[in-house]
Amino acid sequence: MGDIRPALREDAPRTAPDRRGAVVAALMLAMALAALDSTIVSTAVPQIVGDLGGFSVFSWLFSGYLLAVTVTLPLYGKLSDTFGRKPVLVVGAVLFLLGSLLCAVAWNMGALIAFRIVQGLGGGALQGTVQTLAADLYPLKERPKIQAKLSTVWAVSAVAGPGVGGLLATYADWRWIFLVNLPIGAVALWMIVRFLHEPDRGTTGTRARVDWAGALAVFACGGVLLTALVQGGVAWPWLSGPSLALFAAGLALAGVVVLVERRAAEPIIPGWVWRRRTIAAVNLALGALGLLMVAPSVFLPTYAQSVLGLAPVAAGFVLSVWTLSWPVSAALSQHVYRRIGFRNTAMLGIGSAALILLAFPFLPYPGRAWQPALLMLLLGGALGLFQLPLLVGVQSTVGWEERGTATASVLFCRQTGQTVGAAVFGAIANGVLAARLGGAGDLDSVTRALDAGPAPEATRRAVADAVHAVYLGASCAAALAFLVLLFLAPRRFPLLKEQ
Repeated sequence: MGDIRPALREDAPRTAPDRRGAVVAALMLAMALAALDSTIVSTAVPQIVGDLGGFSVFSWLFSGYLLAVTVTLPLYGKLSDTFGRKPVLVVGAVLFLLGSLLCAVAWNMGALIAFRIVQGLGGGALQGTVQTLAADLYPLKERPKIQAKLSTVWAVSAVAGPGVGGLLATYADWRWIFLVNLPIGAVALWMIVRFLHEPDRGTTGTRARVDWAGALAVFACGGVLLTALVQGGVAWPWLSGPSLALFAAGLALAGVVVLVERRAAEPIIPGWVWRRRTIAAVNLALGALGLLMVAPSVFLPTYAQSVLGLAPVAAGFVLSVWTLSWPVSAALSQHVYRRIGFRNTAMLGIGSAALILLAFPFLPYPGRAWQPALLMLLLGGALGLFQLPLLVGVQSTVGWEERGTATASVLFCRQTGQTVGAAVFGAIANGVLAARLGGAGDLDSVTRALDAGPAPEATRRAVADAVHAVYLGASCAAALAFLVLLFLAPRRFPLLKEQ
């Protein structure tokens, strides 16, 4: 059985089975709002830019939202442990819906970006608190079921989002992309208020103290460093004055965070998150997951269009097949980790992922679409076997009063890994392209050139080499996660006995 012990029901919200089903439905709706957000907006960018202008800064529609989600995850995790999940989830949903409404009435690109940040402030609460509540509602043996349902929401959103966004932008108006959130979110919010009832845990005045100074320091530090990573190599060169200044400011703020958090009675990022081997190892491993996920999600569509000559829709399908195998593998992972344990199951998944990623550079040139699609199908299965056991395992090593913080730390590391991966792999891809094309272009220029027609042979080969280099780097990230689990994670997770 590895590290899975027989368990009774934990201190979950006291909900009858029918009420619990309604709460799960509300959580899935709330998760759908966050999951659809980026994919549904991406296909409407041409219409948005055509209406509002601001082409030079439109990337902040995504970067601003991502920054707000990432830097608020630790704060919401701590608040949910202090005040309960329900108030944090309600506030997050209200902020997200308010941001959606404001986005729909935006009058220029600057206003739209600002309102997207408001959306992101709500999105951080939705992502972290939904995952935490999923663990609260179900005992250990049933948690894979609810996590598989949430994974399915992400998968469906990844496939349906671009199509829905394109239809709304083409046949209605891009503002409906944000307005459609309102009825969905209103239903989710009503169901949460109506059906979710958490037990009284006897919160005292001491326990309710919030480290607002630490929250501000974490927000400022994360915002500055993530901005440096998002904009470096895009808005300005990596070694330019703005880039170096942002990194210097971010490091200085990191020192402030350490000082403030060490003195706080109830720190936003408590030291035990990194002192406990299990949580620290999972944080690092899932940070590597965020890093490697950038390779297929960002670079594969360009590869499929420029090298394989596929239309955008077909290129999107090549990418989306991993969303089919990921939730299936996640749902079945419980049968594996009940036998060999959380750590060994995750190592099996990430070891397989490293080999699959390593196989990508060996695909024939130019190849056929089914070849990368098959690799993506296998990759989704491997990553489902990797991520879910780690998330369920970490949530089962802490009690209710620490679960929000632990879950938020895991999600924060994964999100940060994605941001770092976009910067690192973007630099790798552009470097290879510059070397192959004599400094005549980067990935963005190649992507824009695809609108004018098929890419020249030299460009196709350069893109293939660049994406191969990125996948090789992603394979190294997967190998790093494997080594982290092998040497840092305990063989058996110290699970708490459920009461």
